[in-house]
Amino acid sequence: MTEMTTDSPAPTARAELLARLARPITYDLAVIGGGATGLGVALDAAARGFSVVLVESDDFAKGTSSRATKLVHGGVRYLAQGNIALVREALHERTTLLRNAPHLAQPLPFVMPSYHLWETPFYGIGLKMYDALAGEAGLGATEFMGRARTLHCLPTARAEGLKGGVKYWDGQFDDARLALALARTAAAKGALLVNYCPVRELLHEGGKVVGLVCEDAEGGQRFTLRARAVVNATGVWVDALRQQDAEALGKPVRPMVAPSQGVHIVVDRDFLPSDHALLVPKTADGRVLFAVPWLGKLILGTTDSPRQDLPREPQAFREEVDFILNESAKYLRRAPRAEDVRSIWVGLRPLVRPPDDEGGNTKALSREHTVLASRSGLVTVTGGKWTTYRAMAEDVLAKCFDEGLLPARPAGATVQLRLVGAPATPVRHRIYEGQGWHSYGSEAAAVQALPGAQAWLAEGLSEAMVRFAVRCEYARTVEDVLARRCRLLFLDARLAARLAPRVAEILQEEGQNDPGLPGFLALTQQYLQLPV
Repeated sequence: MTEMTTDSPAPTARAELLARLARPITYDLAVIGGGATGLGVALDAAARGFSVVLVESDDFAKGTSSRATKLVHGGVRYLAQGNIALVREALHERTTLLRNAPHLAQPLPFVMPSYHLWETPFYGIGLKMYDALAGEAGLGATEFMGRARTLHCLPTARAEGLKGGVKYWDGQFDDARLALALARTAAAKGALLVNYCPVRELLHEGGKVVGLVCEDAEGGQRFTLRARAVVNATGVWVDALRQQDAEALGKPVRPMVAPSQGVHIVVDRDFLPSDHALLVPKTADGRVLFAVPWLGKLILGTTDSPRQDLPREPQAFREEVDFILNESAKYLRRAPRAEDVRSIWVGLRPLVRPPDDEGGNTKALSREHTVLASRSGLVTVTGGKWTTYRAMAEDVLAKCFDEGLLPARPAGATVQLRLVGAPATPVRHRIYEGQGWHSYGSEAAAVQALPGAQAWLAEGLSEAMVRFAVRCEYARTVEDVLARRCRLLFLDARLAARLAPRVAEILQEEGQNDPGLPGFLALTQQYLQLPV
């Protein structure tokens, strides 16, 4: 297959998007949800030549898809659970993602420190299996290391009782910017994508879903979109649309998602000044603990707690924060304390509930994705993880073909489809080192040509980058810019709050009348506040 690339920074003027949305046409595919899964489906369909429209109620990747642990991985813990098929698929997709978006996803070495003699051979053998499953897609060989070599890789790890360690390789990425690259690549392939455009109702005719009604969240205008196939890719919120679809047919449905909450804490990089991540495969309660360098900071996490409600901005539970800080203290020479926290953020995982599940232990629920079609033809996809977004998209389209909603076309259109900004030459900068021009890849020159290229608001954020976010990256609010186009809210919420007024001014200069400054300032306090 011929390798393809898309580099042009196409504008994303709101008025033009809404004008296109108002056209009375029937699309091949309408996608509801602008997270990793929905965007992946839109891109795959557009790459195969289908006409596609995607609407998102908030900003792209506003929910779970911007709150991952930032790992492109096969899933070491899934290997321990014996889920070989899931690991093999994820390792294959890991290679594809690293190749197609090298400016946003890169290899990262991990080290498991051993404080008992049995740990190095036990985990090392498992990771050798991980290497074997990866085969030619491997990023580096697993190494058994002694005490000195382990401390060289993890200079601030607790030295007392350290026996050695195991080093292996996985990937790391910028999730929100990858989502944006998917959206913009899909748009370059002809898809229409509109954020801040929630779906108000599904359209049914003769017992079949034939489209949807959506509404511009800013102006209130409603649009009726007709489509041959409609995909529900709303993540942890899929059951709300499934219920609406079922009510139209007079039959309720059982929920298919059991949400799980994952908390991440961000501290300064000096708690682990290394280009290696630290992984504890089994903590006091059997969970996995990561300490991952990312964009100049250190991410600590994560948790796995059941949650029944579905807030857009979930907050951490006190016991989750205590768990992360207490477990980190067992493995780092200097233990992070509450006052060291730069930001706290929470993601909701859409775990798939088995038919007889009554809730409870989310660690036992499926991490794999599920695709199903209702009697009306509404196709729903949920579950899975970022690494396998592309494979999930192929499965969704296969379901559309099987249900007779769309004519079958060969898979594989996205295997070698390089995403917007993918540079032609190898990337030298590592994303764990910090934000900057590198995240724009081949579009860096276009950003630097805008006013304010040398007017730096903070390290890694210039006024030109804010303007580019508005003009070419669908940004509408201060939060869009400082949380997802730039990741500052997730890295240092106090600094994000200080920069917010100037970012709001630039947004207004670019024609956005209400950049949402008060709401963002309130949000920064949530990202700083430890639960009591």
